[in-house]
Amino acid sequence: MTYCLGIKTRTGLVLASDSRTNAGLDQVNTCRKMHTLVQPGERVFVLLTSGGLALGQSVLTILGEQCDAGKGLAQAATLYEAARCVGDAVRHVEGLDRAALERDKIPFNLHIILGGQVRGSAPDLYLIYPQGNPLHVTEESPFLQVGEIKYGRPILDRGIRYEETTLEEAAKYALLSLDSTMRSNMTVAPPIDLLLYRDGDLAIRQHCRFLADDPQLAGIRNHWEQELRRAIQALPPVRFSATPSSP
Repeated sequence: MTYCLGIKTRTGLVLASDSRTNAGLDQVNTCRKMHTLVQPGERVFVLLTSGGLALGQSVLTILGEQCDAGKGLAQAATLYEAARCVGDAVRHVEGLDRAALERDKIPFNLHIILGGQVRGSAPDLYLIYPQGNPLHVTEESPFLQVGEIKYGRPILDRGIRYEETTLEEAAKYALLSLDSTMRSNMTVAPPIDLLLYRDGDLAIRQHCRFLADDPQLAGIRNHWEQELRRAIQALPPVRFSATPSSP
């Protein structure tokens, strides 16, 4: 009941997430899935969590306490080291909770997208698995997704290019990817958090949160649907044979 994604371009990062955590017939819950840890001028970390809500909260609490003590993410020299810190926290929570969860047939399920920058290194993007190991985004596949990924992936595959896509364009792709997912799956829903991070900012400067009735989100959705219909109408006609061909 989640969809989060991160996009890396030549000039920075775009991160986006929905807020639905439960969508039962008689219970719908929301909770913010985008979290930031910032030391202005030194380091910026954005974490998107997917999976067990309590597990994600435990990991975030550990990371926050470590930062307050000047350890963990506060000491990481690169995003790779930061991803390893997050993975260590995931493994720590796994050691505390996995056995109890599995006794009740509940899987240990937690995926985290980590994006950001440490001063002196480039912005970067990682996916941390439930086992704690990190996956690095590549220029050939410059985005990462967690949760309900299938509905929002086609537009990213067709549109995102590491060298060519601007951050502003990537933000639009992210919104359309989320909107496509919400259109096809009720377990993904607003509010939508969207964050644009430009290389060298070392601070959160561009973030917005869209509610379900946000006019900007509705305008983008409606314009996209109208242009898609126009594009279909402009395609060359499909040519059919006069009679069915034999098998």
